[in-house]
Amino acid sequence: MKRHSRAGRFYGALAGTAVLALTAGGCGTGGSGDGGGEPGGSTGSTGATRGPAPTAGAHRDTAAGAAAWHKWGLKPLPAAPAPPADKPVKLSAHGTVPVLTHIPTSQKIVFITLDDGQEKDPRFIRMMRDLKVPVSMFLMNDAAKSDYAYFKPLQELGNHIQNHTLHHPVMNTLPLSRQKQEICGDQKILTQQYGTAPLLFRPPYGAYNADTKAAVSACGPRAIVWWRESMQIRNMQYQTADKKLRPGDIILAHFRGPSELKGTTMTTMFANMLKRIQEQGFTVARLEDYIQAPAR
Repeated sequence: MKRHSRAGRFYGALAGTAVLALTAGGCGTGGSGDGGGEPGGSTGSTGATRGPAPTAGAHRDTAAGAAAWHKWGLKPLPAAPAPPADKPVKLSAHGTVPVLTHIPTSQKIVFITLDDGQEKDPRFIRMMRDLKVPVSMFLMNDAAKSDYAYFKPLQELGNHIQNHTLHHPVMNTLPLSRQKQEICGDQKILTQQYGTAPLLFRPPYGAYNADTKAAVSACGPRAIVWWRESMQIRNMQYQTADKKLRPGDIILAHFRGPSELKGTTMTTMFANMLKRIQEQGFTVARLEDYIQAPAR
């Protein structure tokens, strides 16, 4: 989307709010670089809603699972650990929403998030049915509305749909009333379309301020989700100089296709991301399995 291309490297600083250094990965243009990003924000909790989901990774120890991975030019990732009974992130129904960049864990797991919803490649649905890698989808209405139904098969696999605004503005440049329109509007539409109210919110470009937190709380989500790595075309951008994943990292990627990935398909980009994760000895778990939603 053109709004993404204009983002480039966006740096937002708010008076009275933590300074946020934003990378090109935050809904910027896709590239093949592996440069160091610097997402910031406070660590804390994360949240999302949904019914029971399939156990991540359970398919990976079967011959059929291995054949499915081979079809996409991949080796199976290790099975993800069983979701913890005691969730490391516990959300509150009241008060200021936390900002999350990672999940507290010592296990070699990471979490994949996919933003916007512009690219709707049917091959990606086939890939996800084969691989059953869990993802969290932060959908922006302007991108998703051309085909809301596209995301339902992904939801049926146990993947959660979360809030990413109506129109993808730079939130910290808007007054509180406009921020509420963006978040509450997307919340209403996503709840109507997918049957469950999102519990997580990701601000476009990663930009937020105190008004954003107030708007998120007023509209229903109970956490703001940031990231520590962002996937480009072949490699990831990292916040850290050593360019290494760490247990519990949240990875940002996008529903993008050849027009934004220099001719590369979304399935190839996603396969490259899985290779980068596997090279460092990690596997993928479901973000929402590590979050306890608040008692209402």
